[in-house]
Amino acid sequence: MIVYDGLKSDFLHSVEGDTIALEIQQNILSKMGKHTVANEFLSWENSMQYMYKVMNDPEIPADAGVAIEYNIPQTAKRVDFMISGYDASGNPNMVIVELKQWSRLDKVENTEALVETYTGGAVRKVVHPSYQAWSYAQLITDYNAAVQDRHVNLVPCAFLHNYIRQDNDPLDDNQYQAYTSEAPAFTKGQVSDLREFIKKSVKTGDKKEILYMVDHGVIRPSKSLQNSIASMIEGNEEFVMIDEQRVVYEEIIKLSTKCQTDHKKRTVICKGGPGTGKSVIAVRLLAELTQRGQFVQYVSKNSAPRQVYVAKLKGKVKKSSVDNMFKGSGMYTDVGNNMIHTLLVDEAHRLNEKSGMFHNKGENQIKEIIHAAGCSVFFIDESQRVTMDDIGSVDEIRKWAMEEGSEVTEMELVSQFRCNGSNGYLAWIDDLLEIRETANFNLDGLDYEVKLCENPADLQKIIIEKNKASNRARILAGYCWNWPTESRKNSSFHDIQIGEFGISWNLDDGQAFAISENSVNEAGCIHTTQGLEFDYVGVIIGDDIRYENGHVVTDFTKRAKTDQSLRGIKKMYKENPEEALKRADEIIKNTYRTLMTRGMKGCYIYCTDPGMREYISKRLAAVPKGKSLVHSMRARFEHAR
Repeated sequence: MIVYDGLKSDFLHSVEGDTIALEIQQNILSKMGKHTVANEFLSWENSMQYMYKVMNDPEIPADAGVAIEYNIPQTAKRVDFMISGYDASGNPNMVIVELKQWSRLDKVENTEALVETYTGGAVRKVVHPSYQAWSYAQLITDYNAAVQDRHVNLVPCAFLHNYIRQDNDPLDDNQYQAYTSEAPAFTKGQVSDLREFIKKSVKTGDKKEILYMVDHGVIRPSKSLQNSIASMIEGNEEFVMIDEQRVVYEEIIKLSTKCQTDHKKRTVICKGGPGTGKSVIAVRLLAELTQRGQFVQYVSKNSAPRQVYVAKLKGKVKKSSVDNMFKGSGMYTDVGNNMIHTLLVDEAHRLNEKSGMFHNKGENQIKEIIHAAGCSVFFIDESQRVTMDDIGSVDEIRKWAMEEGSEVTEMELVSQFRCNGSNGYLAWIDDLLEIRETANFNLDGLDYEVKLCENPADLQKIIIEKNKASNRARILAGYCWNWPTESRKNSSFHDIQIGEFGISWNLDDGQAFAISENSVNEAGCIHTTQGLEFDYVGVIIGDDIRYENGHVVTDFTKRAKTDQSLRGIKKMYKENPEEALKRADEIIKNTYRTLMTRGMKGCYIYCTDPGMREYISKRLAAVPKGKSLVHSMRARFEHAR
């Protein structure tokens, strides 16, 4: 949807009359039902004055189309400025201009598309403006049928009109070259250069014809995107489904397809414990439904699995296309009803109520996802809620589905495909941590390697050795050690210090902890690893869980100050101590349960609490139930002989 559209002559007239910002504001209210905040209004007034200077060139046709604030269909993203027309050969073109009021920025090392700048009242990591313009153009190309069928060429660029370019400017750093070459960035004093860029694509006007085509284009994935993403996933052994996974997969396809024919809203709740294949199904569904012409996105609150999947799938498919398929759970606060065909929500237990950095956007992520999608699929394990903000539950999903008028289907995955297929190990973990009492007091008969280490150095040696085979072993730790901002890019600073042993938390360097070659020398936390799996994990259990007086006890006061998982627990403890201790106990135990079930072949454990070490040692050495009686009878028989 285009908020403002007109001819170039209309745009110039509105700016000269000082009405352009008011017209945009009124159109947003009438078309989107939204009120404009003061800062956004001022940004239009400022930026449109600069675009007036750019467009005020007689060689840019007076009847070229101009669009401001184009809301990309089925997303909450808006393109700042577009100019439409025909080039010298008569080909339809549309120039996309991403406008920025930044006056400075810094590059973020070891990333392809991130920069750091002051925006929204603080210094933040955001995407490079060239990447933003390029990715918007790619998203429209990938999903707009009019652009595909009429061969409309989208030409992206960025205009930082307050930014004074310097020699060796970070804006032009080589690490961003892949995007700046596709979407050049123009800065203060480069009005003439931007004009020339536009005039290469817009020689004659279109009287808004191209704008109309794009604005009314049917949403469908491009053939190249459908074929490429599907073939890549189909050929990846990590995404092969077996047994009941295939049953769930086929049922979800049937329900999602039905939504496209009868236009009824449907919600699927798929329950399953660690390693039952929830993520495998989600990624395969992403490929299959995309191939069938649907607009589909994989959603997760935690960025770690998205980062890994994007890294694994990039190659044949353009990075922006892959990025547009993998989204955070807070992206749907402003998306209209049924605007996306299918949303596949992995780790749905991690969903929050509010969105945004300050948890002040939207109403409820579950509601917003169901509202945005014709078919919403939630993969959930309630035993993996690990923060105070995690609201994902089957009951909560049912509640919002009912409010949105969505039909609910529930399914469950039971078979275990992690921990060498051992449901017994998972049951042993639950019994060990006193999450629930099970019959699995020991590990007798299980084909899964579990070992207690006497010190963290031994654990590290084992994991480094195991990692040599395929880079699939990692050290994980409970969040009992601070992660100070100043050390987040320095592996020589040991955030975790246990006696003479030291190790840093995973570095904040833009690399995915799960697949980076160097991260075996770092420690990952719950936020880095939930939703992912390795061959072997070494888990450091901190002082937030101990063994005292015959029981496993938790202590939220031993959590690091930098950990946000238990934010608000102290206030709750003052108001309702019993409820606070119950919530903290659940979160801490779920955290270690999740960490200790990330390994497919084995888990090595070190505990800072001596009591916990002794307790686990006894559990590992325990005689299987029934064996002591057999041994006793055999001894008597031998003695009688």
